[in-house]
Amino acid sequence: MVKETNISINSDRLWDSLMTMAKIGPGIAGGNNRQTVTVEDGEARKLLQKWSEDAGMTMKVDELGSMFFKREGTDKNALPVVIGSHLDTQPTGGKYDGVLGVLAGLEIVRTLNDLNIQTKHPILVVNWTNEEGSRFPPAMMASAGYAGIYEVNTLLSAKDAEGNIFGNELDKIGWKGSEPVGSQKFHCYYELHIEQGPILETEEVDIGIVTHGQGLKWLEVKLSGVEQHTGTTPMNVRKDTSLALSEIILAVNHIANKNQPNALGSVGHIEVSPNSRNVIAGNSLFTVDIRSPDINKLVKMENELKQMTTDICKKHKIEFKMDQIGGFDPVAFDKDCLNNIRNSAKKFGYSYKNIVSGAGHDACWINTVAPSAMIMCPCVDGLSHNEAEEIKPEWASSSTNVMLHAAITSAT
Repeated sequence: MVKETNISINSDRLWDSLMTMAKIGPGIAGGNNRQTVTVEDGEARKLLQKWSEDAGMTMKVDELGSMFFKREGTDKNALPVVIGSHLDTQPTGGKYDGVLGVLAGLEIVRTLNDLNIQTKHPILVVNWTNEEGSRFPPAMMASAGYAGIYEVNTLLSAKDAEGNIFGNELDKIGWKGSEPVGSQKFHCYYELHIEQGPILETEEVDIGIVTHGQGLKWLEVKLSGVEQHTGTTPMNVRKDTSLALSEIILAVNHIANKNQPNALGSVGHIEVSPNSRNVIAGNSLFTVDIRSPDINKLVKMENELKQMTTDICKKHKIEFKMDQIGGFDPVAFDKDCLNNIRNSAKKFGYSYKNIVSGAGHDACWINTVAPSAMIMCPCVDGLSHNEAEEIKPEWASSSTNVMLHAAITSAT
């Protein structure tokens, strides 16, 4: 049973904001297709700007397009308590992944306004550009730039599959700002996200307190063989990259299972060339995703994959090249911020448990430069990166209430 409290968000307003934002860039099956720096992304940004300025906040936009909305505190010299996530989606994404975290920050500011609550530290709500990485690599692009992981010019030069340059596309939709990336310093950072997994719903837990984030490596592998006619080339002389690819996929699965517990591996992106029915694949390109909260295990998995790929390619007389195109080390979130979240959940009488995030989030990068923590709410059947992604209004409300009180504690 939820205990009474005199400070809570407007649940209906938050839900209405989520549903209104979901009308921009609708998918074909009830979700969203609002990929980064598209026209739809630009429209979503304009709506967020309007809502935030209506709430009395001022906006700055950095060179990577990240949007920073500030509610002033009583101490003009105090660093801001920051709440953020992202508005961009996967090509077949849901209505809540990332969006909940941004609009929860807006709702917190609206609630503080409603109740005429002043905080010592300013409150800053952030929409990070290109968290998903579905169009332009790397994922969590803008937060990585903020944390100094990548050079800004390198990120602005990133290309999508069609050869479009990220900086040009950002400028095209009118959201390339002038604020230097990383110039705004943070007191601390909170991010709310749907779990993207089944644990909280299955165990009927209200709040997930994210203590750690898994480390991640994206390894791009290029295989080079020989294109030949499928009907005239004997089996024993072929240099078939699709055959080697199939064995490497099995190797990835074997390595992940071998390194249990807390190890994951898969191949999600595959390109085979020339992709013709009667031509042996002379070239293949694919990406391996391996994850673990244990850095030693992550390195071990990568080394095992390199050795098995070497052996497979040698057997099939295939040449290969393997490069890391994205990733980050495992994350341990800030203990003080986590305690604020835990105490807030107790205040409302919500059930909670510590969990590890299996996905990458902007908070993972921000944690390298400012104290950070994450809150998660359940999602139906654990579905995410799927148009069928769904949460209940009460889950959005309870998790935002927890973040409201954690933010107030940090901002006092």
